[in-house]
Amino acid sequence: MWRFDGTETLDPERVGRDASKIADGVRAHLCGQVGSEATVTLEIEGFLPDGISRPTVRALAERSNRLKCTSHGPDVEQGEATRLPVS
Repeated sequence: MWRFDGTETLDPERVGRDASKIADGVRAHLCGQVGSEATVTLEIEGFLPDGISRPTVRALAERSNRLKCTSHGPDVEQGEATRLPVS
């Protein structure tokens, strides 16, 4: 058995283009092999040092649900959930 695993950081302004180039270039070689299986996963990570507004949290959750993301939500870091601004 042989396994391939690759990770690349993409330009947030050109995600579609960059992801397409990587998927087309790598997936084609993997899927061209008899008996092969390939899974492509998209992961988006965001960090907001000053917190995030409740409407934005709600919009992110609604959009993720609508797009049927398999997992989404605030990341818990050192026992703290997403920090919302006080105002």
